[in-house]
Amino acid sequence: MTMMSDGTNLAALAKGPTRRQAIVGVAMAFGGLTLGDLALGSTKAWAGSDDGISHTAESIHQEAVFKASRKRVYEALTDSKQFDKVIQLSGVMQAMHLGDKPAEISREVGGAFTLFGGYITGRQVELLPNERIVQAWRTGRWAPGVYSIAKFELVEQGSGTKIVFDHTGFPKGEAEVLASGWKAHYWEPIEKLLA
Repeated sequence: MTMMSDGTNLAALAKGPTRRQAIVGVAMAFGGLTLGDLALGSTKAWAGSDDGISHTAESIHQEAVFKASRKRVYEALTDSKQFDKVIQLSGVMQAMHLGDKPAEISREVGGAFTLFGGYITGRQVELLPNERIVQAWRTGRWAPGVYSIAKFELVEQGSGTKIVFDHTGFPKGEAEVLASGWKAHYWEPIEKLLA
């Protein structure tokens, strides 16, 4: 049997890698892991196996069309007085006993907004007049510091405007109630306001 200086059997090499060599090779290909790292129960081998990525995160995508210009739709979403009319048309204030605190909407990036008697709060992340609104958005029910992202894209559609809306990052289990809330408390009353 011919041996190399490191003790490797040349005849065995000619037949291909041993099972141990194959395992070590695969381990090294997966980020430099060693055979010891692959031992059952090794935390190093499995610690980052999912990288903390959620494959079940909920999101909402809705599209609503309005018979109004992008400017009018943008104003309905960013002007406090107009949004107060949206809130009144939704009827939610009386139904949920939210009081009568008026809407406050900053028209500056980084500015705060308070809607529905203070039940909905957040910050303006991006404001591109008549085109896009992105908000850090939360309800009063969520744990402190928990914010989602609500994005409104205003797309010209003939003489009207389509809102392409995406809502992400909200607590798990909230999708159904939020989706129905966007329809009942935003899209339907905005349609009435702009009719």
